[in-house]
Amino acid sequence: MREALEHDLRAVLNGALNMLGTVESMFPIAADVLLHEKTERLADVRALDLQVDAQEAQIEAECLRIIALHQPVARDLRLVALILKSLSDIERMGDYVVHVAEDGEELAQAPALKRYVNLARMMERLNEMSQNLRTAIADRDVTRAESTVQMDDEVDDLYDQIQRELVTYMLEDPRNISKALMLMRVGRSLERIGDHMENIAERVRYWVTGERGELVH
Repeated sequence: MREALEHDLRAVLNGALNMLGTVESMFPIAADVLLHEKTERLADVRALDLQVDAQEAQIEAECLRIIALHQPVARDLRLVALILKSLSDIERMGDYVVHVAEDGEELAQAPALKRYVNLARMMERLNEMSQNLRTAIADRDVTRAESTVQMDDEVDDLYDQIQRELVTYMLEDPRNISKALMLMRVGRSLERIGDHMENIAERVRYWVTGERGELVH
């Protein structure tokens, strides 16, 4: 019975990691749309997001089956709880990547307001965070999870810098307002992706140690 439970737990954990990996694979495609005006790739982002939705439904069903069938003990329940609570975070991350790509398609219809240097850096950092987070979960590594939380601080700083720069553009020329507001929305979407990854990272300590409390920033 224990062997069957272990097998099922590994399966749902791997499923959650694969779901996170699917969202991660959306980042460079959305970057192509936003940064390189490859608007035809928006369809690819949307298709991957549908995969994320399907993965969420399947993993959630498997988690509930594990609880009903195996009646897992505390540590196993913590893993199931980590996965169940994180599914919505991962799903929302996928939605925000789609928003970035959709805004990128619209932005591509007119000359760029500025070079999107900080937005590009945010996307690079989020990709690094995702890779780090998947490794932290796979290795049950609290220290690595903590570093994921710290990486989000840079994402927040870049977002704040983008907001300040765009306000300046709007003040200089009211014709910039519409495009600047859209770029602010892109930055907000990226910032929210980081927040969702931080949510997942902060659950790792409780799963591994049983101790509650946020990871140190």
